[in-house]
Parts: sequence; C-alpha cells; structure tokens
Amino acid sequence: MTNRTLNFEPDRRHFLALGMGAAAVLVLPGAVLAAGRAADIRTLAFDGDTLLIAGATLRSSPDGGRSWHDRPTPSPVSSIATHPARPGRLLAGLARGGVTASDDGGTTWTARSEGLASGEVTALAVAAGNPDMIYAAIRGDGLWKTEDAGATWALAMDRPWLDAAERDPLTLASVDLETGMGGIWIYAGTEKGLTRVPDCFCRWQDVQPGNAMDALVAGDAPPAEAPLPANEPVLSLASAPSTPSILYAALPSGVWTSQDGGVVWTQTANGQGSAIAVHPSNENHVAAVLDGTLKLSRDGGATWTVLAVV
Repeated sequence: MTNRTLNFEPDRRHFLALGMGAAAVLVLPGAVLAAGRAADIRTLAFDGDTLLIAGATLRSSPDGGRSWHDRPTPSPVSSIATHPARPGRLLAGLARGGVTASDDGGTTWTARSEGLASGEVTALAVAAGNPDMIYAAIRGDGLWKTEDAGATWALAMDRPWLDAAERDPLTLASVDLETGMGGIWIYAGTEKGLTRVPDCFCRWQDVQPGNAMDALVAGDAPPAEAPLPANEPVLSLASAPSTPSILYAALPSGVWTSQDGGVVWTQTANGQGSAIAVHPSNENHVAAVLDGTLKLSRDGGATWTVLAVV
C-alpha cells in the first residue's frame, strides 16, 4: 500500500467539535486555562519528555507544560499512542475513523488504515516489545492489530464480553509482564471495568494472580486481591515502560495505581479522572486530567501540580 499524506480540509464534524470545545472556559486558583483547551483533552501521551494532549486539537509541550505548540491533525483525535523506541512517531486514532501516523513529532501525518474497519478508534496501544505492532479498538467492532506499523490491519479479537454484553474498549495498554504469553498482556478498560487478554488472543479474562496459562485452564480463577471499583468505567490506562508492573488508571472516582500488574489497586487522587499517561523512563512522572484540569505528578500521584494550557 502507498500511504497518502493527509490534507486538513475541515469537515462538519471537525467544526462542531471545535465549536463545542471553544465554548468552555475553566478558571482555577493560580491558573487560567484557555477556552476549551483543558476541557477538550480526551487523551494523553508522552513522546520522550514531550507531553501530548489531544482531543479536538493536538498540542505538545516539551518543557513540562510551561509552553505549548499546536500540531495539525486531520480530524478530532480520540486516542493517541507512542513508543520509547520510536521517538517522534505519534499514532492517532481518529474520532471519525482511521489511524494516522506522524514520524516527525506531529508536523506531518500519513494515513495508516489499510484494511482497518470503519468507525471511531476508541483506543490505541503499541506493543511493549515491538514498536511496529499496534492495536486499535473500533467502536462496535473489535480489537484490530497491525504488525507493519499500520500498513495493513487484521481483526485480532472480538470485544470483551462483560456483564452479559460485548463492551467497547475505552482504553488499551500493552504490558510487558512475565505472566503473559510471550511476556505481553493487552489490558482494556471498558464501561464495566478492567479486563485483559494475553498476546495469544485466546480469551479476555479478569486480572488475577498467576500467569496466563493458569488462568486459561482454571475453572474459577482467583480474583484480584484488591481490584478497581466494581462496574466503574475505566476511562484511561497507562503502563510504565520503565517498570511494567506499575499501572495507572483514570476512573470517575479518580486516579488509581497498581504495583503488581493490576492485582492490587490503590487510589492516589480523588476527582473525575478521564485521561492519564506515564513518562517512558520515570514511572513516578505522571500526567492526568482530573475534574477537567490537566495535572502533573512527579511522585507517583502523591502530589499534583496544575498545568495551564495556554
């Protein structure tokens, strides 16, 4: 397939998204956030030291939120993913469908959707051990996979079956743990909680102690010792590349963290959590959206600083 460079002619949906975002103004003590900027953040990621925020628009900050730079995107972004082994490569899942990629930090973009099902890309993740293997969740469809950085796509797995219905993954994380098949788990946050599948794509399963094979052959597997709150949506997940056993999750109840791959969770911040990201080389350097406000922690969520997006 020959990838084409995308143009940026705005469509009706793009105008609507920008217009809705521009209507919101959020004022916080000590920081005035520009209209629509913080409220519109749908997804976060780190590209090295650069923090990326995306939604109706994509912006980047190379200096911990002191300055921000606009990055053009062809459509509102619903999900974004990066990999430490590919600095400057950004992957964006689009709200109106498709995946696009940039190899220059977001200056130019190329479509990477050959064979991918149509529909909103609700979540993206890059395989922890292979930067050219990418997973995409398509609303109403399933989990798709590419092994050639988006040149071609194929269906990998149906959507998780939770609470008597298929559920769309709202967020994905590839986690390099010894307990997974080949060391890899794909974690998915849904409206009904957290689930995961080993990279054999055998079966979605609850997070539990033990390894993937034990879970696959067991009848009634042991539950997680301290799981995330039952039936609460898991809106965003982040695995720490520097310490894969450390996970962060953003839920309506706040930010939660696990030190053991999701078996035991503890709450580290109150508030309406909606997005989270962790620095690739520092598991304690975390960015999150809490109560519509962009915040940064450098101590694993113990304390937070408000970032003004101007």
